[in-house]
Amino acid sequence: MDSAVWDSAPGRLVIVCGLPGSGKTTLARSLEKRLRGVRLSPDDWMDALGVNLYDLAVRARIEALQWSMAQRLLELGLVVIIEWGTWARAERETLRLGARALGAAVELRFVSAAPDVLIDRIQRRAREDPPIPPDSVRGLFDLFEAPNEEEFALYDTPATIEDGNESAR
Repeated sequence: MDSAVWDSAPGRLVIVCGLPGSGKTTLARSLEKRLRGVRLSPDDWMDALGVNLYDLAVRARIEALQWSMAQRLLELGLVVIIEWGTWARAERETLRLGARALGAAVELRFVSAAPDVLIDRIQRRAREDPPIPPDSVRGLFDLFEAPNEEEFALYDTPATIEDGNESAR
């Protein structure tokens, strides 16, 4: 392959956002396989390091490290799937603008579920320590800034996935 062609291939950032238990990891893993991308999840790294998922200082450092790695991968023309939750529009905007500055395409995938479904999924997976109380899960909806049509319009059309089993926006 001509190195000039390889060097000019744009990367693609896929931002997967949603609340705990909404299906972010399931979607991100599916995208990772189908798009042949690199999935970056602070929860996975924290689990591997034996760090509590609620340690916000460590989470922030891991996300900063992952973002640094993501930028390099995007410069190399690769697909990067960010699975951070990205609850705030400002957080998604920072990622979008950073990737665009590198010439990468950027897509937003949003997964959601009803509070009772989230509660059931969170309880079944038993990943959080201490567990998230059901009332706290309901309260998360007040903190989460779900993307609207105006925000989706700022992103590229999602890459095609062959089997058509996409359930997220």
